[in-house]
Amino acid sequence: MKTLHWLVACALSCTLLVLVGLAQDEKVDFDKCPQKVKDAVMARFPGAKITASSKTIENGAVVYDIEMTHGGKKHEMDLKEDGSLVDIEHEIMAKDLPAAVTSAVKEKYPNSTIKEAMEVHVVKEKKETLDHYEVLIDTADKKEVELTISLDGKMIE
Repeated sequence: MKTLHWLVACALSCTLLVLVGLAQDEKVDFDKCPQKVKDAVMARFPGAKITASSKTIENGAVVYDIEMTHGGKKHEMDLKEDGSLVDIEHEIMAKDLPAAVTSAVKEKYPNSTIKEAMEVHVVKEKKETLDHYEVLIDTADKKEVELTISLDGKMIE
């Protein structure tokens, strides 16, 4: 019986280690990304300046996260190895956030300052649909917090 418990414990430990390892982003040079990923990024944002790139495993698939600047704004794309888009983020001015989103931030974090706001679009069948917002704030006690907020102002994370 002790052997069975030991085997189960080992199996669970190994599974946990694998899952933790897969969940971590691995920095990767954009030039070393698959050609289909590079082509998709440059087709959507010609002349973009790549600022960071990484890869991770999401739902069993390799996903590349590409951060860039284009037209004076930050953008971010998540793509699968075949170049298909998962989601895309566009920087917007804090003043352009919907009132429901701004109110949710101020309610949960009074006296905070919005440092950065991103519109997050999910991509299905090559169609981009606004899904939620990511907002980076400085709290009143000077801590940096990233919030994920639905279109109607509900906190997601």
